[in-house]
Amino acid sequence: MSKMIYIADDEEKIRNLLKSFLEREGFNVIAFPTGDALLERFQDTPCDLIILDVMMPGHDGFFILKEIRRESNIPIIMLTAKDSDADYIQGLDLGSDDYFTKPFSPIKLVTKVKSTLKRHEDLMNGSSEVVQNDNILVFADIVINKKTKECTIDGKVLPLTPNEYALLTYMISNKDRAIPRVELLDKIWGYSTEVETRVADDTVKRLRKKIKDSSASVTTVWGYGFKLVENDSGDRDSDDQE
Repeated sequence: MSKMIYIADDEEKIRNLLKSFLEREGFNVIAFPTGDALLERFQDTPCDLIILDVMMPGHDGFFILKEIRRESNIPIIMLTAKDSDADYIQGLDLGSDDYFTKPFSPIKLVTKVKSTLKRHEDLMNGSSEVVQNDNILVFADIVINKKTKECTIDGKVLPLTPNEYALLTYMISNKDRAIPRVELLDKIWGYSTEVETRVADDTVKRLRKKIKDSSASVTTVWGYGFKLVENDSGDRDSDDQE
């Protein structure tokens, strides 16, 4: 069955362009001029992936993203007309899966849609390289239940975005080695090259803050990538706290 994609953008040309490119690839697409219209439709009839503009009439894309994340971990790709670090970080913090700045290549966005859907399906099915076959993953005082997609630290539930969950799961599954940054970009975000390093670095930084009370931490292997380690004393290097 073809995947259903919802698009919300107040620019008709962009809506039509994306709709055309995605439909050529076999996707079903419904485009909305506002995020509010998309949210109303989604609450009645969920879809498989959302492409969401930031600046729109009515509630902006961040509000819509936050509302959807209250009830769903569906993949969401954000669009913005300005290359703003603040917008980029806010989108990731609220749980977006990726971020494109206008003007963008429709072909690259379609490629990202495909890889994001594939990764999401693998994660939900528990069958990708991101996870192992066991239902429970444990590292130090961190426990991940892959059936419920729940993570706890010392018994307390840790709220994670889909990308943070995928990253932590992958790192625990590969806890015996340092993981190259380019490998994380490929396995978690679907990038085939190391051209988008910021998304990995920013997600690691946010994950570090969320597990700061754990006996585990993510260390940087400079010039290479990251490694999940168990702290001997509970203290963390200053580089890992940034």
